[in-house]
Amino acid sequence: MTDRQDESGWTDPKPTALLVLADGTVIEGFGLGADGIADGEVCFNTAMTGYQEILTDPSYAGQIITFTFPHIGNVGANDEDIETVNMAAASGVRGVVLKAAITSPSNYRSGSHFDLWLKRRGIVGLCGVDTRALTALIREKGMPNAVIAHAPSGEFDIDALKRRAAGLPLMDGLDLVPGVTSSQRYPWSETIWEWDEGYGTAGEPRFHVVALDYGVKRNILRLLANAGCKVTVVPASATVDEVMALKPDGVFLSNGPGDPAATGTYAVPVIRAVLDRQIPTFGICLGHQMLGLAVGARTMKMHQGHHGANHPVKDLDTGKVEITSMNHGFAVDEATLPVNARPTHVSLFDGSNAGIALTDKPAFSVQYHPEASPGPMDSHYLFDRFVAMMEKAKASA
Repeated sequence: MTDRQDESGWTDPKPTALLVLADGTVIEGFGLGADGIADGEVCFNTAMTGYQEILTDPSYAGQIITFTFPHIGNVGANDEDIETVNMAAASGVRGVVLKAAITSPSNYRSGSHFDLWLKRRGIVGLCGVDTRALTALIREKGMPNAVIAHAPSGEFDIDALKRRAAGLPLMDGLDLVPGVTSSQRYPWSETIWEWDEGYGTAGEPRFHVVALDYGVKRNILRLLANAGCKVTVVPASATVDEVMALKPDGVFLSNGPGDPAATGTYAVPVIRAVLDRQIPTFGICLGHQMLGLAVGARTMKMHQGHHGANHPVKDLDTGKVEITSMNHGFAVDEATLPVNARPTHVSLFDGSNAGIALTDKPAFSVQYHPEASPGPMDSHYLFDRFVAMMEKAKASA
C-alpha cells in the first residue's frame, strides 16, 4: 500500500476500501474483513452490543450495515452468538461499515478476533468512516443502494463501481427469502443460554409448533423450545398440506428479508389456509407482515427502516412501553388493516404499526424481535402468550 501526499507535504494512508453509493458518492475508508466487492442496500443500526447476532441475522440479507456505535468488534467473536441456523451458510448481510478500526478482543467469551471472523464469513467491511454523517444522509435521503469494495492494494476501478451501484435493483419487489430459508424440514430442541452452562435441551414438550422459515433466527427457536414446544422447522415453500401433515398445535411465521409483498405471492395462501383452520398462529417481523397481507392489508417501504436494539414500542392494551430490537425496512400500512385485525403495538419513534391481533382467529404478530438477540428481554412474554393461545385451543378442541 502506498501513502498519498498532498501539496503541503502531509501524508495520508491510501484508502483500501470504498463505499460507492448509487448516486455516485464515493466514501473512502480502510478495509477489513473479506477482500472483494459486494453490493446491497445501506442501512444503519443503532445497537451498542450484539454485532455478531446482527451480522448473522438472515433478515439483513441483501444489506450493508452501518453501525452508529463507534467501537464494534472489541469483545471479539465466538461460536455461540450466531443467529444463522446453518453455521456453514454464507451470511445474508452484504457488508459492514464501522467508525473505528477493530481492536484486539477483550472478553472471556472471545474465540477469535472479529476481523478474522468477518474474513471467514466472507463479509466485506471498511472502517475510518464518519458513520454518524452516513446515518444523517440515510435519514435525509433514505436507504441507498451501494457497492462496498476492499482491496489491500488500494487499487479500484471507481467508474466501474459507480456503474454497478447505479444499476442495482431496488429492494421493492425483491423476494430474498429463497436465499436464507432452509432447504429441508428439521427438528429443533435447543433452549436458551444460561450463565456458565451454555445452551440447554428441551424436556418433554406440551405442544407441537411448526415454524415456517423465512429466515428464522436461532434464539427465536430456542425460546419456543424453552416455552415447552416441540419445534419442527419447514422451508418457506412448504404447502399447507405439508404443514397440516405434521399435526401442529400452533404455527409460527418467522422473520426474514426482502419485500413482503414479493414473498407473499407463495406464502400468503398457506397462511390463509392455516388461519381458516383456526390454528393458533404467531408471527415476528416478516412473519408479522405476512400475517397482515394474509388478512388483506398492504405493506409499504419505509424511508430509513428500523434497525437497532433500543426501539421503544407501546403495548396498546396495557399502556406499557417496551424497549425492543428491530430490523425491518418494510411495515404494515395500518390504514389498510381490516376490521378483524386489531392494532396492538405502536412504534414510539414514528407511530408505525408494531403489532396486530385478529379478533376472529387465534393469531397475533409483532413487527419487532422479542427474542432479544441482540437486545432487551422486555418482550419475552409474547412466547408465553403464544403458549396460552395453544392451551386454550387445545382445551376447546
